[in-house]
Amino acid sequence: MSQSDPGTSGRIDVTETGARRLLIIAGVMAAALMQTLDGTITNVALPTIQGNLGASQDEGTWIITAYTIASIVIIPITPWLQNRFGRKRYFLASIIGFTLASIACGASESLTMLIVSRLIQGVFGGGLLATGQAIMRDTFPPSQLAASQGIFALGAIMGPALGPPLGGILVDNFSWNWCFDINVVPGVFSTVILFLLLRDPARSRQTPIDAVGLALLATTLGTLQYILTEGEQNYWFQDSLISTMSLISVVAFAFFVWWELTRTSDPIVDLRIFRNRSVWAGSILGFALGASVYGSSYVLPQFTQGVLGFTPTLSGMLFIFRAVPIGLVTPISVRLSGKVDPRIMLGLGFAAVGLGSYLQATVTVPNAPFWDFVGPLMLTGVGSALLWVPLSVAVLGGTPARDGAKAGAFINLALQLGGSVSVAGLAVLLHGRETFHANVINGSLTLANPVVRDFLAHISLGTLAQLAEVQSTTVSFADVTYAIALIAFVCIPLILLMKRRKQAAPAGPVHIEMG
Repeated sequence: MSQSDPGTSGRIDVTETGARRLLIIAGVMAAALMQTLDGTITNVALPTIQGNLGASQDEGTWIITAYTIASIVIIPITPWLQNRFGRKRYFLASIIGFTLASIACGASESLTMLIVSRLIQGVFGGGLLATGQAIMRDTFPPSQLAASQGIFALGAIMGPALGPPLGGILVDNFSWNWCFDINVVPGVFSTVILFLLLRDPARSRQTPIDAVGLALLATTLGTLQYILTEGEQNYWFQDSLISTMSLISVVAFAFFVWWELTRTSDPIVDLRIFRNRSVWAGSILGFALGASVYGSSYVLPQFTQGVLGFTPTLSGMLFIFRAVPIGLVTPISVRLSGKVDPRIMLGLGFAAVGLGSYLQATVTVPNAPFWDFVGPLMLTGVGSALLWVPLSVAVLGGTPARDGAKAGAFINLALQLGGSVSVAGLAVLLHGRETFHANVINGSLTLANPVVRDFLAHISLGTLAQLAEVQSTTVSFADVTYAIALIAFVCIPLILLMKRRKQAAPAGPVHIEMG
């Protein structure tokens, strides 16, 4: 029987035990894994989709862009949607909508239909992670906050790592359509389980719709995401549309902050939560985490499939070696989070990600074998496992239960924006370094150079030019990977923004009791 928690303004205690808790966890994890897998699976399948639908590379990027823009607008308004419609109804509607949109994506026979389906998929998928994280927090007692976030991390972090190998297998052995159809089974399972068992921690409130705030938010984040995804191929501010979008984004953001803080009593996004130091500091670290960790997911497949000629399956299999340490180290991270200052674990995590990226850069050479990347990726996986749980515990543990959904939404938004900014920045850096190294290398390829004359005695001029291009591209990818390492190392001093934990709460067991 539900009981009210007097410390949370009439909220209902929805803590679960035994088999009921186990099934709710399985339902939430299925939804979270479905959402996190989708992004990286689609990235692997994108070249095949473009070829089958007759789309150019510029047109094909909208398959990614449409989903990202829609989801990034939904993330910060997720708490409002939960209050308005009830967390259970909103979560179930999101799962059902995401699953149906996935079916539409898999059945698409034209690029337009696929882009529209991806847009709808993003609308329903945007709030899945933040809502799932809040449900996991409330399903466990407060003393087991670290355990709840550790279990959730297995879906949130391992999903992006498992997406590339799974996507490669599906594309190489079946068809790109299965990258979307694979969502049907977890979607149906999650819907049935959570419909039967999930309870709401509070009644829905018929708060008025902040239409002005919603419009300003959608304009701000939508234009920002468009700039980040389309800026590189349109030469950034040399393009009039990118310049216009930038101006609109800045102005809309300024009006959004002004409106939400001063002009409405029911804001679509409660910016006042940033008075809590744990939230704003955690958002900064979440942004840094997204930038440092997700950057390698963008760079490595391009290098291995482009320069080294790996198949999608072989390229994707590399990420298994990042996923395995996450699964092994996350339970240890849960145990330590109740005994060790989270800032220490965050420092070790960023250091491991930085060192792993640095070592990956050192093996980024022409004809690099598969196994040279395994060690660096395993180290990066260890670092990722040491980051998610302490960050979640530090933020959610320092936030009242009634504000848990708001804090979780901002952390997930920060992760998404960090990844988007990182990918856009790394694309610019990669292009710039390719131009730089090509000029340096080509400038030295003259007949006045005795090494060049010796080479031309054995190979053709065309082969030499091809080798020069491969070398300049390879060194550029190494430079970009060094930059990812630098991002991770720079994050370490930012950890001091987090509050020092006065007394650690017990993490609780990682295993799930069966009653």
